[in-house]
Amino acid sequence: MSFLTTLHSLAGSTIAELTGDGLIINSPQDALDIMGDLYFQGIGKVILHEENISPEFFDLSTGMAGEILQKFSTYRIRLSIVGDFSKYTRKSIRDFISESNRHGHTTFVGSLEEAVKNVTRDA
Repeated sequence: MSFLTTLHSLAGSTIAELTGDGLIINSPQDALDIMGDLYFQGIGKVILHEENISPEFFDLSTGMAGEILQKFSTYRIRLSIVGDFSKYTRKSIRDFISESNRHGHTTFVGSLEEAVKNVTRDA
């Protein structure tokens, strides 16, 4: 798992944007390792890109999305995932994305600008 961390600052918050060639999150353990590292650096806001997350995450029958998002919630790390989610046509994933966006702890957005705005807004 090799990736680049770009730090963004907005409204007194530090946001870690993780990017790379290939998968960064291939399992719940990958997510937990990243969260642990960021948590101990005092970073509580993360931006990931859809292409860096295992496709299994977007197949809700695997349970991966729920497990990973629960870990982000437990550690109180805000997450925004940037991508084109229009290709997901199954009702279950569309409802999952909609529900996540409504609650705001984890959001699925179309641009980096939206991601920065969402992770820094009041929960």
